Amino acid sequence: MKEAIQSVIKMMMDRVMQKVLKDDPFIREEHKAKRPLYAALVPDEIFKGSHFERRFVTPFGDVWEKLAIVAANQGLGFGMKGHSITGKVNAERLRRIQEILNNLEHSEKGKKKIKPDWVNELNYILEGNSTEIIPVTVICDIYAEDRENNKKYAFELKAPLPNSDQTKVSKEKILKLYSMEPCHVDSAYYALPYNPFGERKNYSWAFPSRWFDMKNDEVVLIGNEFWEKIGGIGTYNAFISAVNEIGAYYKDRIYREFLGIEPPTDLDEGKL
Repeated sequence: MKEAIQSVIKMMMDRVMQKVLKDDPFIREEHKAKRPLYAALVPDEIFKGSHFERRFVTPFGDVWEKLAIVAANQGLGFGMKGHSITGKVNAERLRRIQEILNNLEHSEKGKKKIKPDWVNELNYILEGNSTEIIPVTVICDIYAEDRENNKKYAFELKAPLPNSDQTKVSKEKILKLYSMEPCHVDSAYYALPYNPFGERKNYSWAFPSRWFDMKNDEVVLIGNEFWEKIGGIGTYNAFISAVNEIGAYYKDRIYREFLGIEPPTDLDEGKL
């Protein structure tokens, strides 16, 4: 698994290096011509760093999904992204889904703001009954199968600091998956690849917390909870080890080839 993870990261990093060194390098003269005031006040190296950052951060969103598929294939047995699941949901359950989302988004005037509560929300939806059946299709960010235990999972995989609209859409999709009769997955989750706040109890990004209780909802997986769910015990450690092994190599290249300076002697200090 570690080798497969490294392959994905190396491919992304090699593309980034190709872009910043050859296809779209930082050109000091161009920077000074476009932003003469900035260039007069701030060292070029600052903007050179931001030039690299923009070309690094954008492709990383896609890398998380690729890494999740690697973990699923190596761990559970099968994984793919963008998988469509079509099922039947009765109209009252769909109405209740929208009711819950509306209540979370717009609190009634003069009333206390409603907080998310996954267990009670799902129970309320599943109690809904109607003779009107509506076909519903949900496209999962990540779909995985535990081939050994015959279990199927769906994951809405978002960046560690997702916005509110993304999270609302994810919650609606997960609720629809659980509302299908018959249900096509054993479990569905809202997942973040890592926790920038450290422990789960400290997660404090406000936008997703409008839709999920990020500290307590069982439908939420953050960091190692997600990686070990999709890849099995030890997946998160394999991920950490894989990144640490190749991190120093790319840092050295960035210092020498992009920044044009000698790297410091403490390259290992940034290890995960």
